[in-house]
Amino acid sequence: MIEFEQIRRDIDSLPAEAQSLLVDFIQLLKNHYSQSHGENHTTKHTSLSTKEAEKSLYEKFDELGLIGCCSVEENLSTTYKEVLANLLDKKYDNR
Repeated sequence: MIEFEQIRRDIDSLPAEAQSLLVDFIQLLKNHYSQSHGENHTTKHTSLSTKEAEKSLYEKFDELGLIGCCSVEENLSTTYKEVLANLLDKKYDNR
């Protein structure tokens, strides 16, 4: 069984910053497990998806730095594992 008095003492012994983080975490859990959260989550997810959908695949890859990260031969679709392994070995050979 949960010993709330011990939990209260533990919280009281934490620094103010940790207590603040704990309050934020509890709020996050309450939002996650509340019945109305499912509707709010869907709305937020839809808004984010709409914004993301407005960007082209090229724009998303470019933001991530994946466009122009390496030059490869035309048959990359069949040799990609070997090509990337060689490129990464050359790039990070000092590790």
